[in-house]
Amino acid sequence: MSAPFDPADPAGEPFRQAVQTAITGFLTDQRAVLATIGEELDPLRIAAGEYTGGGKRLRPAFCYWGRVAASGQPVDAAPLMRAVSSLELLHVSALMHDDLMDHSDTRRGLPSAHRRFSEAHQHAGGAGPAQDFGSDMAILLGDLLLVWSMEMFSGSGIEPLRLAAAGPLLEAVRTEVTCGQVLDVTAQARMTGGGRESDLDLAHRVVEFKTARYTVARPAQIGVSLAGGTAGLQQAMLDFGSPLGRAFQFRDDLLGVFGDAGITGKPAGDDIREGKRTMLVAHAMSASTPDDARTLDSLLGRPDLDDSDIATARRIIESSGARAGVEADIEKGYRQALDVLGSAEMTHEGRIALTELARQCVQRSA
Repeated sequence: MSAPFDPADPAGEPFRQAVQTAITGFLTDQRAVLATIGEELDPLRIAAGEYTGGGKRLRPAFCYWGRVAASGQPVDAAPLMRAVSSLELLHVSALMHDDLMDHSDTRRGLPSAHRRFSEAHQHAGGAGPAQDFGSDMAILLGDLLLVWSMEMFSGSGIEPLRLAAAGPLLEAVRTEVTCGQVLDVTAQARMTGGGRESDLDLAHRVVEFKTARYTVARPAQIGVSLAGGTAGLQQAMLDFGSPLGRAFQFRDDLLGVFGDAGITGKPAGDDIREGKRTMLVAHAMSASTPDDARTLDSLLGRPDLDDSDIATARRIIESSGARAGVEADIEKGYRQALDVLGSAEMTHEGRIALTELARQCVQRSA
């Protein structure tokens, strides 16, 4: 594989295909490893291949272009693509567990992993509850992808000293995203914060660790480390990635309530049914009338909500000014990120690519 990729199209088809090629090659190599254990592993390997197809590839992109921001594009991009693509395995690992916790039925146009394996159990006439088997296998698939992400990174072929420099950041992102998930789950259960912080502050804390660092800041910092970049550029990637990552999640929050299901691939209002305590909901709860706040609170987390219920939730959120407030938060985070890029010392290609990735994070409908 040869560089360069086009910095004006930093996560375009050539880049996404290169990520897919790296992942497919790695998973193909695992076939022989799993065969020595038993044919029972085949369904997991096949599922891993299917769930790692597609997606925005943002985390590999931020990692790759973080590296470019520090030292330009490599002549031979293959080792770097293996390293950055390992972040996609980490991401899909988290998605497998997310879907189970959120009781989601689909993932990337396929039945979610726990549904897939539950159906396989039913088809085979397996012993015990099919739902339990599906949940167990989804957890194990997520765990296997996490282990493989570590193996793919360490075996990428990048110079050991560079891998070692990036190691602490990779460890940080794995810890932060897991702890961010804990914050999210406990927030939905109203068991976070102990009343010591507002719903808005809590929502910011969840988003920082579940999304902002995981999606933008740490991948970009890992890329800088792989290039042997400066401490100043490392800090710039954190200052860039934190507000942009929050803006990315806030856009997701809006799409989760107001998005077009035909474009997003998720049923309209699913975030309300799942009871997600997003920044959008926190804004609405704090700014609504007492009656509207109670009504919205009563709707959150009810999987049986119909279209009329979702319309009521949307009306409350809109009339409270929450939708407009979150749009303003998105614009603020986006501008903060662009200001950092404008003042940080980095390569011209890196600045162009990271600027375009920032735009794609916030100006989207899916």
